[in-house]
Amino acid sequence: MEKFISVTSIAAPLPLINIDTDMIIPKQFLKTIKRTGLGKNLFHEMRFDVSENEIADFVLNKAAYRNAKILVARDNFGCGSSREHAPWALIDFGISCVIAPSFADIFFNNCFKNGILPVILPADQVDELLKFAEDQSNSVTVDLAKQEVRAANKVFKFDVDAFRKHCLIEGLDDIGLTLQKDDKITNFETRNRQVTPWLYE
Repeated sequence: MEKFISVTSIAAPLPLINIDTDMIIPKQFLKTIKRTGLGKNLFHEMRFDVSENEIADFVLNKAAYRNAKILVARDNFGCGSSREHAPWALIDFGISCVIAPSFADIFFNNCFKNGILPVILPADQVDELLKFAEDQSNSVTVDLAKQEVRAANKVFKFDVDAFRKHCLIEGLDDIGLTLQKDDKITNFETRNRQVTPWLYE
């Protein structure tokens, strides 16, 4: 998992409530267990028409926002089914931070496990950011170390669990956390082979 310390990018405004995981990555793309390759299908039914042509007025199809690393939305982002493919699709597209007033719990937790920072800000501050992001020349900085979102002369502070912050800054997912204890695991297995050799026959 890549480290997340801070990101500066144009922010893509998506001023919708209840953006569910089927909107983020529709069910027909859930056949893979790989974390890569889903970015092209992110928001598929919003980005493409029935003939697979891009819908020009969808925000991520606009030239300025195609490389956005930050997404700004409204309440209850990531609701619906618990598919981990949703954060996989976002990160594969290049979005490493989502800012919203609230998130669905499972999606929120899955973000941290996949290198995405979900930032919760009050609705009025999100509205300010959405307005700010409409100007395609504006960029936003999300600084995890300082727990700040900076937009021009505005600074919005956000809270984040200390352990999750540590994991993102160090680039540690569940596997990475386990591998930090590799020496202890190896030592246990060595001792256990001596004490209970029949388990390894």
